Amino acid sequence: MSQNKLRAMSAAKELHKQNIQRNIEHRLEIAKAHGDQRLIRQLEAEMRYFS
Repeated sequence: MSQNKLRAMSAAKELHKQNIQRNIEHRLEIAKAHGDQRLIRQLEAEMRYFS
């Protein structure tokens, strides 16, 4: 595989990971605003998984 394609794939993978983390952070803010402790714990676990 060419170096350009490998770099592009790596960049896309990193961007995807960042988008997932942003989405989880947003969902966590909402869960905290609603006081949903079960969802907060679940989302915090997801954040640790993606870190």
